[in-house]
Amino acid sequence: MRAITLFAATLAMSISAAAQAGGSHGGGHGAATGQPGKADAVSRTINVVMHDNYYEPESVSVSPGETVKFVVENRGRLVHEFNLGTPAMHEAHQKEMQMMVAHGVIQGGSINHERMTMDMGNGHSMKHDDPNSVLLEPGESAEVIWTFPDDVSLEFACNVPGHYQAGMYGEVTSE
Repeated sequence: MRAITLFAATLAMSISAAAQAGGSHGGGHGAATGQPGKADAVSRTINVVMHDNYYEPESVSVSPGETVKFVVENRGRLVHEFNLGTPAMHEAHQKEMQMMVAHGVIQGGSINHERMTMDMGNGHSMKHDDPNSVLLEPGESAEVIWTFPDDVSLEFACNVPGHYQAGMYGEVTSE
């Protein structure tokens, strides 16, 4: 039993360190990724459809400084995420998403919303309420409004365990 407790503590500390390095569910995003946009500044809307392990479209182009509204719809059979970030941010966030699966927050095609608020160690919860990300059950849709930086080098990705590795990510490039 002590080995399990030690393993759980070690896992929680490593996930916490990775989350702090790559941003957090509290919105710790740097200027290199952009910032939450305001609805009155939106220059255009991009519709993004999530299928099981791919996006339509597979890439998007934005102008430096542009504010875009993404309307994201999950047409897959599984829970999927639309998350704007750098590859390093996605790598760190994948560890958080693994924790969500391990704690029963993500259960295949559904989300246990009650478990999203439970303490998963060190006061860390999985509310998944960052402005650059939405986590959707099949049939759900949501919006992300984002103002891009002058130098755009980002991805949008699904960080549910195994989805990114199966190819569920796309490139955001400058026009």
